[in-house]
Amino acid sequence: MISENLPRSKAIPVLQALLVTLLWSSSFVIIKIGLEEIPPIVFAGLRYSIAAICLLPFLFKKENLIQVSNLNSVEIIKLGFYGVLFIALTQGAMFLGLSFLPSVTVSLILNFTPIVVAGMGIILINEIPTQQQWIGTLLFMIGVITYFYPIDFTGSEVTGIIVMLMAVIFNAGSSVLGRDINRARKCSPLIITTISMLVGSIILLSTGIYLQGFPSISLFNFLLLLWMAVINTAFAFTLWNKTLRSLTAMESSIINGTMLIQIGVLAWIFLGEEITSTEIAGMLIAAAGALLVQLKSRVIK
Repeated sequence: MISENLPRSKAIPVLQALLVTLLWSSSFVIIKIGLEEIPPIVFAGLRYSIAAICLLPFLFKKENLIQVSNLNSVEIIKLGFYGVLFIALTQGAMFLGLSFLPSVTVSLILNFTPIVVAGMGIILINEIPTQQQWIGTLLFMIGVITYFYPIDFTGSEVTGIIVMLMAVIFNAGSSVLGRDINRARKCSPLIITTISMLVGSIILLSTGIYLQGFPSISLFNFLLLLWMAVINTAFAFTLWNKTLRSLTAMESSIINGTMLIQIGVLAWIFLGEEITSTEIAGMLIAAAGALLVQLKSRVIK
């Protein structure tokens, strides 16, 4: 059906991108299941350590080694810091947030990232948001208020929200740094992903083991962990980077925005997380607002 409306050059990347978002959305369900046995920081560390190990052999290809050897010390430090921000801090906080909050709530709060990125643009590069972005920000806030109304949080929910707000800040910072690194085009997406993931996962896993110890893991949860590390992380990240060569930023943003709905449906089916009609309305309004903020390039053109 998609191929009738889109040229083949677009249809395949769109389907691939949708597959990636489905895999990433299913990660929220898998994490919630695994958290019953595996402490959150250790869980995150194991996921990204295994994924980094899967990607590491590709780093030793001749062309990749040449690109790595051409990086200067500042560029290497940037890659390492990107791993700290995006993997160690953002993913660590997300896993921790999922131990306190429902999957959909975590996903909704993460959608606040584009708003924070736009705010950082004002402060760091004097990039003033367009009228469309301001409208998107307002819509997002209306959606969030609608979702949480009436506001009545327990102690653990407050902790989870604070953790997730920190995750949003870390994620926004990593988005800005990631753009800077990729825009320089000094190395391939595979090199950026592998090095940053390796650095971040080592920090995550060592911190998790130090704070939480290493748990005994059942065969079922171990298989889920392997699936999430190999398929949902190593494979999905690589495939997403491939789709970015064919899809515009606007197209990728729209597809990525479907995750909020996907997570809601999957959490309802597999975790029994019920969503009220008011929460659904809030999710849709917030998703539309976040999308408007990300579509700035469309307004400029």
